[in-house]
Amino acid sequence: MPPAKTDQLDLWAESGLDGDDQVMVDFLLPTGIYIQMEVPRESTIQHIKLLLWKEAQTYPLFSLLGEMEGHMFECVNQAAVHEELEDETRRLCDVRPFLPVLKLITRNCGRAERILDSKIGVLIGKGLHELDALQDQQVKDFRSKMKRISEEKMQRMQLMSWGEWLRSCYSTQLETESVENLIDKHEGVIKITMHYDQSQDTASLKVSLHCTVTELMDQALKKWQTTHGPEEDIGTRSDYVLRVSCRLEFLLEDHPLNQCKYIRDCLLANESPHLTLVHCDVVKAIFEKEICTIGSVLARKASNPPLPLPPKKRTPTVRTLSVFPALQLIKGALSFVPLAIQVRAGLFHGTELLCKTAVSSESSSRSEHVWNKTLEFDIAVCDLPRMARLCFAIYAVMDKVKKQRSTKNTHLNKYQTIRKAGKVHYPIAWVNTMVFDYRGQLKTGDIILHCWSSFPDELEEMLNPIGTIQTNPYTENATELHISFPEYSTQPVVFPAFDKILEKAAEIAGASDSMTIGRGGKKFYIELKEIMERDPLSQLCENEKDLIWTLRYDCRENFPQSLPKLLLSVKWSKHEDMAQLQALLQIWPKLSPRDALELLDFNYPDQYVREFAVNCLRDMSDDELLQYLLQLVQVLRYEPYYDCALSRFLLERAQSSRKIGHFLFWHLRSEMYMPAVSVHFALILEAYCRGCIPHIEVLKKQVEALSKLKAVNELIKLGTIKTKTKQAHLKEAMMTCLRQTGFIETLSNLHSPLNPNILLAGVHVERCKYMDSKMKPLWIVYHNKLLGGDTVGIIFKNGDDLRQDMLTLQIFRVDGSAMEGRDHSGLIEVVSSADTIANIQKTSSNMAAAAAFNKDALLNWLKDKNSGDALDKAIEEFTLSCAGYCVATYVLGIGDRHSDNIMVRSTGQLFHIDFGHILGNFKSKFGIKRERVPFILTHDFIHVIQQGKTGNTEKFGNFRQYCEEAYLILRKNGNLFITLFALMLTAGLPELTSVKDIQYLKDSLALGKTDEEALKQFRQKFDEALRESWTTKVNWMAHIVAHPS
Repeated sequence: MPPAKTDQLDLWAESGLDGDDQVMVDFLLPTGIYIQMEVPRESTIQHIKLLLWKEAQTYPLFSLLGEMEGHMFECVNQAAVHEELEDETRRLCDVRPFLPVLKLITRNCGRAERILDSKIGVLIGKGLHELDALQDQQVKDFRSKMKRISEEKMQRMQLMSWGEWLRSCYSTQLETESVENLIDKHEGVIKITMHYDQSQDTASLKVSLHCTVTELMDQALKKWQTTHGPEEDIGTRSDYVLRVSCRLEFLLEDHPLNQCKYIRDCLLANESPHLTLVHCDVVKAIFEKEICTIGSVLARKASNPPLPLPPKKRTPTVRTLSVFPALQLIKGALSFVPLAIQVRAGLFHGTELLCKTAVSSESSSRSEHVWNKTLEFDIAVCDLPRMARLCFAIYAVMDKVKKQRSTKNTHLNKYQTIRKAGKVHYPIAWVNTMVFDYRGQLKTGDIILHCWSSFPDELEEMLNPIGTIQTNPYTENATELHISFPEYSTQPVVFPAFDKILEKAAEIAGASDSMTIGRGGKKFYIELKEIMERDPLSQLCENEKDLIWTLRYDCRENFPQSLPKLLLSVKWSKHEDMAQLQALLQIWPKLSPRDALELLDFNYPDQYVREFAVNCLRDMSDDELLQYLLQLVQVLRYEPYYDCALSRFLLERAQSSRKIGHFLFWHLRSEMYMPAVSVHFALILEAYCRGCIPHIEVLKKQVEALSKLKAVNELIKLGTIKTKTKQAHLKEAMMTCLRQTGFIETLSNLHSPLNPNILLAGVHVERCKYMDSKMKPLWIVYHNKLLGGDTVGIIFKNGDDLRQDMLTLQIFRVDGSAMEGRDHSGLIEVVSSADTIANIQKTSSNMAAAAAFNKDALLNWLKDKNSGDALDKAIEEFTLSCAGYCVATYVLGIGDRHSDNIMVRSTGQLFHIDFGHILGNFKSKFGIKRERVPFILTHDFIHVIQQGKTGNTEKFGNFRQYCEEAYLILRKNGNLFITLFALMLTAGLPELTSVKDIQYLKDSLALGKTDEEALKQFRQKFDEALRESWTTKVNWMAHIVAHPS
């Protein structure tokens, strides 16, 4: 069951209020003795066991306990699951038992292996014993395979040199695209501040942007030698590596400086890069420590190697039968209302219904509803696609009434209903199951399916094919559906092997005249081109599908990127068409990674199609992969089997790049609370941890730190009262909490969860605060461990799902703009040297109500921060970034835009934060939408753009031109944006639940129209934003008055 929610502060965080660091714990000994004693909250389990042992000596039967090392503690954790505390270096406050009760149990053999399992279980948020308890052969097979692969990966890592290891973990990002304009702008030179590790010395070097890394290192060492004199032996260049000063990122390849992303970022921001010469011995020490960690684990395993997997048994191929094997509903146990019940069943391949649905008879029992009826489907077994799924909907059948007077069954009214023959069908539950199991065998025998009760917005005849094929793990309150697949043979019926499918395709090709292969002339080319250029949301009619399938070889030659539309035109209910498609796929040109992403959508469930898509993704650089990782994790939901091409691909790339591994871990870990994916994600997380053992401790530290921040946030939420006295008291309580030993140790010396290459030294407590918004986010300031004097700001939000913000920011990055910013908690990086429009306006006005109407405030603020050429540059940066955000916020339908979530950097860049409302879901008050403009373009923005000169029409004309150019760029990427949003449909985001939501993007980008028609539409929106900008100022005034501090 899920963890209990309480409205009082967590027992393990209470010391933040009263300073008491002791907690009363009940100890249960295996001798039957019960001991109650106070122990420090911050103590390790090992220390607590030592205290207990001393105390137990004064109690009877102590001699029967034996050696202390032969025992360990067990507790019930926050998920109400028994947890064995193998890792005794953890602190009690981090273990956080559900109740302060520890049971002493005898330790079994294989302790080292159990410690590793325990660490992984704690880290991923699901004990590995829970996976063992599933008794699922698919889970066992996947874990066994991944364990073997992970151990081989660790063995290969042991053979790495320290240089190879450094490249895989901390190599800098490179960008090979030409940036001659940027280089010319800086006259081909750059000033670099060089630091020397383990020394306070710094040097300033002015070098060419075409200078290589080795040339820069030679100059830096020469400068150091000049400063210290020849008597000091500083060694040679080969004794050093060059690191970005503020983070663990090394310039390892001998490439020109202008290809290093960090250098380019500094050029764009007009900042001086800071680099550090680090002695190789320092890096080697870190490397050897990691190798020792791996060695200690692998050495323990060597004495007990895993058993080899049994050889695969040859099984007969699928037989051709006239109808789908009869599906018999034995009974459905429905446990909530005594209504007339029916069951509908449908066979789907993706969202395509393969044949007519089948419906059971009505059952009116007051307890268990029993059917003894065979449901038959009009499809031959040989025509069943490998990824066919059987979808069930259970619904109540009631007489149609004119008016609903009773509120007795209001939960039935939440969802859409179907009216048929004077009856109303109310959906009650749904569940899906695959027709073939993970080994490709046709399912047989009795199966119990525990159903789900929450329905999506869009359903086809109440069936939910896009829903998970996992059954509801909360079986106690779930509707149970018992079904029976008939036996067809004494031997398993198995889907044909791939080579058999290709043989079938060759047979079909040989039997048909080669002239019948579809080739269209000019007449069909234009029609085909028009169809293929449509956006991914456009529906194809049957005639268009027939044309595409007939001209499939033309599609391959002329429109290879149109593969998704061809796949939608295949008749998946005909095995002949399916076989021909697989043969064609073998000669289909490789797609770009961006185009291949669409093939991972739910509409394309075929195993070989998805393998083709993943193969295309292999061309992605690490940076590109990170950019689309959010979607790639979400589409794991569409994979019916754990061992799939996508799971393996993500694991391979994660175990080859520490940075990808870090973000894959957090994407998966943040959704472990979701029952539909918790097992699949846990399996991938376990496999990653076993294949990257040194990373476990790093990630564990981050998990513990976030747990502490969550406790602080809950302290603030529970104590918040809108009085200044109380707020001051809570801030002091927060700071007291952060200064406690347990918090200091946990929150210090960790890799930033936002950027694993940044090392956080400790919290700058005096600069920390909490923000006055609904979720009371924490503003935490850290010292940068690698660069003295540098600080890193992090905002911690608990209760908001940040994936929507991540999706929105992703679109900004995909656009190429230079604009940067579960368990529903997460972190947001603080942008330095920036302030909100609200703060800028408030500091320039004595009255809150008047602040929003002061058009000079923003320009004066920029003048205070910049002068001369720097001011002109800042205004130009403001103009460009404002244009980019005006267009992006309009296209994405970003709402709730007020002066506290629009910020400006001192260098002029404007940017938006907090994307809680997207795709036109604007806030309303009393049924009236607060935002009545397409995007934010106020007169104080225009005042800055026009450099404070009212008649400066040239500058404003340039701004308008920038907006139109940005809009056309976004239109070119329109199909990609639709794909990225479509891949997030099952992520559970409240404002992205159906294809209708994505339609907003299609409309705002005017897809399907010419550029001229689209620009005409955008110009109308631009004029509307300008004309109605006064309404924005009124909204901002109300916001400032409501939030004065």
